[in-house]
Amino acid sequence: MASTVIGGGAIASKKRQWEAQQSMKEVRESLPIYSWKKNILDSLRTHRVLILVGETGSGKTTQLPQYILESHMTAPHKRIAVTQPRRVAAITVAQRVAAEMNTTIPNGPVGYCVRFDDTTSPATRLKFMTDGMLVREALLFPDLANYSVIVLDEAHERSLQTDILFGIVKRALASRGVKNDLRVVVMSATLDVELFHNFFADSNPAVLRIPGRTHPVDIFYTIKPLPDYLDAVLITTLQIHLDEKDNAGSILVFLTGQEDIETMETLLNDYATRLPPHVPKLWVCPIFAAMPRETQMLAFEPAPPH
Repeated sequence: MASTVIGGGAIASKKRQWEAQQSMKEVRESLPIYSWKKNILDSLRTHRVLILVGETGSGKTTQLPQYILESHMTAPHKRIAVTQPRRVAAITVAQRVAAEMNTTIPNGPVGYCVRFDDTTSPATRLKFMTDGMLVREALLFPDLANYSVIVLDEAHERSLQTDILFGIVKRALASRGVKNDLRVVVMSATLDVELFHNFFADSNPAVLRIPGRTHPVDIFYTIKPLPDYLDAVLITTLQIHLDEKDNAGSILVFLTGQEDIETMETLLNDYATRLPPHVPKLWVCPIFAAMPRETQMLAFEPAPPH
């Protein structure tokens, strides 16, 4: 009897896992980028550089690296590098891609490398990393010989590190030109295509524009300038929370820096204690660059039940 129960539990667990994978597969295939998969791979086979402009929500960040990996375009002993300007993005994107591929981090084909945290292993084929980490690697391997494909995501976020990285990648393309064994993808939602096209002109880059969003977006503007934007943010956030009928979803607020974020956290927590009993509780979760990684990751967890 006990073995029957265990067996039944194992079958049920496998069924749930299969259903979760099927659901994730359906989500992947519903993304705007899915219908462009063949165009993307064909462009990479015929061009050394691809400039990809895709709207936010098109799926480019999570899907394109998987398309390249699945196409067996890379040499068996080399990796695909995907850079992000921020460590939180590098970590969360890697975790999402690993979940979609039904694998784990570490010790699987997907890993990430940020400052003080490297989850890659000899099995890693798809490596998510910050711009700065790839710049550091280039000090030892200037031609980036460990990689067959380098994906530079969020290319519009120009910083000292990203500008240096673009120079390194351009030099690597030139030094590996005879072998023709390096491909580069430059991605962004808002990209000055002409600027990057001219920069990589020696490699005759292909350009693809992927339209479409996965969700409709409504934009509302203030009627007139506000004397205190923090006060306006506080009022708007509480209005949204109070008007929410089914308590679903989250409220994402962008502020100018750590000081404003911590001020808003204090104000919202203060008001949260004075909400009427019938109003759902408010979970305030700050995130900024100087926070420990474990604290940052709380922003990506579901809100605790109230």
